[in-house]
Amino acid sequence: MKTIIEIKDLIKDYAMGNSLVRALDHVSLSINKGEYVSFMGPSGSGKTTLMNIIGCLDLPTDGYYHLNNKNIYNIEADEMASIRNSEIGFVFQSFNLLPRNSALENVALPLVYAGIPQEERLKKAFESLKRVGLENRVNHKPSELSGGQQQRVAIARALVNNPSLILADEPTGALDTKTSYEIMDLFDELHLKGHTIVMVTHEEEIAEYAKRVIRMRDGKIEKDSLNQIKS
Repeated sequence: MKTIIEIKDLIKDYAMGNSLVRALDHVSLSINKGEYVSFMGPSGSGKTTLMNIIGCLDLPTDGYYHLNNKNIYNIEADEMASIRNSEIGFVFQSFNLLPRNSALENVALPLVYAGIPQEERLKKAFESLKRVGLENRVNHKPSELSGGQQQRVAIARALVNNPSLILADEPTGALDTKTSYEIMDLFDELHLKGHTIVMVTHEEEIAEYAKRVIRMRDGKIEKDSLNQIKS
């Protein structure tokens, strides 16, 4: 099986005044194509820092990180941005939609950065919205959509470039319980279709949707296990 993420002895230090804080302490793991993985841990465990490095939003202080066989270490900012746009689809707790843009325009945004012509990107954006059941909401602005619909738009945006990896950071954190389960059911469907999903959550019932749970504490992996609760 193809490895999407390969990490060895990853270290991340932050300067705090005159001292260094080690957010990640020799973390090693690999994630294969098609896996559905959840990172869990208390505040300060390092899970968000690890997610940011995996998502090419930050660079490690030391260690080895390859994404789809690309070495992500001390690369230039432009190259990082290109990798983020082509390889990774992001889903955030706060949706991060542009309020004045329609659902269709929000979903098409990564294709604008990729230089895709307008007609083609709008077609791709529509197909992506259709995949999440929002083909009848393409012209609605975020304020005209429910929280669950806004998160579906965000998921459609994450899918539009056909990325190697979907990163979801607390994807249900701003949603009620019923809508949270609907969104997680959608992630289940995406996983069954072969998408690789890495999610950060602090909620046990949400982590149960993933097939593998990596628990972190004090910048280290405390436990890495297959999830036997939800099949």
